[in-house]
Amino acid sequence: MCGIVGIAGTESVNTRIYDALTVLQHRGQDAAGIATTAGSRIFLRKGNGLVKDVFRTRHMRELNGTVGIGHVRYPTAGTASSHEAQPLYVNSPYGIALGHNGNLTNAEEVQKELFDLDRRHLNTRSDSEILLNVFAHELGKQAIDELRSEHIFKAIEGVHRRCKGAYAAVAMIPGFGLIAFRDEYGIRPLCFGFRETESGREFMAASESVALQSAGFRFEANVQPGEAVLFDSRNRSIHSKVLGQPRPHSPCLFEFVYLARPDSIVDGISVYKSRLRMGDSLARNILRHRPEHGIDVVIPVPDTSRTAALQVAYHLGVKLREGFIKNRYIGRTFIMPGQAVRKKSVRQKLNPISLEFKDKHVLLVDDSIVRGTTCSEIIRMARDAGAKTVSFASAAPPVRYPNVYGIDMPAAPELIAHSRTVEEIQDAIGADWLIYQELDDLIASARDGNPEIIEYEDSVFSGRYITGDVDTHYLAALQASRNDEKKLEQDEDLTDGG
Repeated sequence: MCGIVGIAGTESVNTRIYDALTVLQHRGQDAAGIATTAGSRIFLRKGNGLVKDVFRTRHMRELNGTVGIGHVRYPTAGTASSHEAQPLYVNSPYGIALGHNGNLTNAEEVQKELFDLDRRHLNTRSDSEILLNVFAHELGKQAIDELRSEHIFKAIEGVHRRCKGAYAAVAMIPGFGLIAFRDEYGIRPLCFGFRETESGREFMAASESVALQSAGFRFEANVQPGEAVLFDSRNRSIHSKVLGQPRPHSPCLFEFVYLARPDSIVDGISVYKSRLRMGDSLARNILRHRPEHGIDVVIPVPDTSRTAALQVAYHLGVKLREGFIKNRYIGRTFIMPGQAVRKKSVRQKLNPISLEFKDKHVLLVDDSIVRGTTCSEIIRMARDAGAKTVSFASAAPPVRYPNVYGIDMPAAPELIAHSRTVEEIQDAIGADWLIYQELDDLIASARDGNPEIIEYEDSVFSGRYITGDVDTHYLAALQASRNDEKKLEQDEDLTDGG
């Protein structure tokens, strides 16, 4: 997953993009970048690390212009320490900078086409560079006297025709303006809004509505599946068009479980309220299986599960307590390479408050279970703190399959639920009792916020890949690139300068 933002303003946008990226930092902690444009020039700064570490005052001074884009990155395959930070840039035609959230499922095929047929050279392993070069090629092959919106629309139509998978993107072209577009299924989130100033209208696009809100922009709409929204900075006009084949809108269900901030509205759905509903349905499931549950206290695993845990405790009629204190300077552990690193990180990330556990029957609530490393360590910590019994509830169903649409979940064999029953998972993580959310209930938690969306991208739970181009060969190749041993090899290659 990644976070993207673009602003076409009436004054300098560098610090506003910086601030927006800090709001979206939860979507990517591996790398950050900002590109701006003034006149015919593009100014670019990017690097590994958090937003606050990548940019210094001297860098911000160099990012001139009233139009710009920004990006925070988690890698979608391979190592979690990548040099392929975004935005990416090509000089022809016109000069284009682009930031991308998602993952192309036909990247290998399109990369070959770009080299063999389009004669375009790619300098990284990033599928975002592929997306950028397809857009650039489709724009460049048109006969253009003056660049207009119809030329951009035709180029993005070519992107939809050639690129499969998930992509939400922002791009800018010097002397033209800002472009936001989304794949035909609308898998990854993207929205836009406006701000009226004395100098004219300003436009902003971002992965989540919270970034618009924090920047003082009024939310206007979500970029629809297959839609391109253009802001022409020459006359401050907006143009939009839905392109490509009509597909069912299928936003990623894991956005509501874990990825998005609770104060965001994603595709018309309050993330916060969807998590409240997850807690309601999870509690009903617990009471259905164990009406005489005997639980003394419900303790959320910080932070994403807190909202669901609140409702679980309410419906079970027991106390909700904060049993763990979180060190906020540790990154999200499910994406870290190597089991030993993740186990150590869990102990550094959370510290128990022993008096909330001692001599109690505890129910721990987490948003999901991916590898099982985090929950097994947390269960061990709860026992060490004196809990009589430790039950575990997941606000999401078992994660049994890898994600191919932009989340760097591990290879299938490293998912603890892959090829295991609930009872086997329970034994593996060391819980006295384990219960999961039902998939239908999870879907209903999102759908109740926007009944117009009837289908969700739920492949990590169901194994159904909605783009229809993911087969066993693709998954085998994905597994080879995502397993822990491969990631560690790539980390060593980078460390050794190989």
